[in-house]
Amino acid sequence: MVQYDRKVLNHLLDTYENSLLSTGENKRTIQIEFRFTKTAIPSYYDESSDEYERIHVLMKLLESRKLIRIIWKDNKQDYLIKKVRLMTDYVEEAYRYVGRRPKRGLEEENITLLQKYLDVEAPIIKAFVRYLLERLRNHQSVKEYIALENLKETEKFLQACVLVEKNRKPCYIREFSIRHFCDSKYFEQIENRIAKVFRQFSEEYVEMDTMELLAECGIYRTPNYVYFKGEARILIGKEIVDLSPLKQGMGISGEDLSSIRFSDLSRIKKVITIENLTSFFRYWKEDSFLIYLGGYHNRIRRTLLKMVYEIIPNAEYYHFGDIDAGGFSILLDLREKTGIPFMSYHMDLDTLKQYRQYGKCLTESDRKRLKKIGKEKEFCEVIEFMLKENVKLEQECII
Repeated sequence: MVQYDRKVLNHLLDTYENSLLSTGENKRTIQIEFRFTKTAIPSYYDESSDEYERIHVLMKLLESRKLIRIIWKDNKQDYLIKKVRLMTDYVEEAYRYVGRRPKRGLEEENITLLQKYLDVEAPIIKAFVRYLLERLRNHQSVKEYIALENLKETEKFLQACVLVEKNRKPCYIREFSIRHFCDSKYFEQIENRIAKVFRQFSEEYVEMDTMELLAECGIYRTPNYVYFKGEARILIGKEIVDLSPLKQGMGISGEDLSSIRFSDLSRIKKVITIENLTSFFRYWKEDSFLIYLGGYHNRIRRTLLKMVYEIIPNAEYYHFGDIDAGGFSILLDLREKTGIPFMSYHMDLDTLKQYRQYGKCLTESDRKRLKKIGKEKEFCEVIEFMLKENVKLEQECII
């Protein structure tokens, strides 16, 4: 059964809290009202229901307690309620009636909690906390990220964010969750909210999905494999494995990567990172070492790249990805985080024109990102064409 007294009073208090009345900053008379309409309270207008009388009883009860004033339609007592008005002189009693705490007090408690996180060694979370503090001090909503009334959950969420940012030990999601929260499933409930924070408050993570982002922080849902192939020999224990006959390559988990060594890379002239798995399995090039990147690279894949670069720094290093904003961004990010002078591979204007029949139209987001990346001289020609012709190309189209 709907508790119409609480429903109406909570609506009035929501409106009150979003007004300047609740902060004492109003400079003119403000009436906090709830209008009775078929949309707002349909059962009141349902002639087949007996809710009409019950609603009248409940509204009169609130009025008798001086919490609201009833405004009757056409001033006809007990006919139809046009709207009800919150009696702001008795607002504290209204909060007590619905068992709710005033927003202003909740804001102050949350501000006190958030201030503790201004000294953490976690730049992303500090930026996030400063954002929340600014909004709370201006009495703006923060419900996109936290619930003011649930201080314990907010603290738990902030702790989780800090733990993710500071994590340096590779682990699985449920392992991470039970280690820090004594609950193997808790972290999965908040991982998307955490990823949202990281994307909003760090440019580094803007284009990453949740799993890519967590992998960058060393947290994995399943074992994190690196796939590679080419004319190379690796040493596993005392056994030498020749990769050249393996056209589909092989995979090594991140945990096992430290146990392998390259025994022979002398035939390698090109090292090529490949963005998409289908293209990695299909593509082969002589005298090359191919590594599946899986979208944005993570620490495990960078470790492999740096191992190779230390042995053959004079090889040519390329990134082969989609001809779109994501592909260009991954290439730039790859250079920055590995220190290896990667060049683009089959991501030029000639390739785009050759396979244009397989292209897709740009989204508005694509256009914004391409315009930003187009400032890089090396991409300006192909990006200018993409913007003009409204086209982008997935890597799998390139044969």
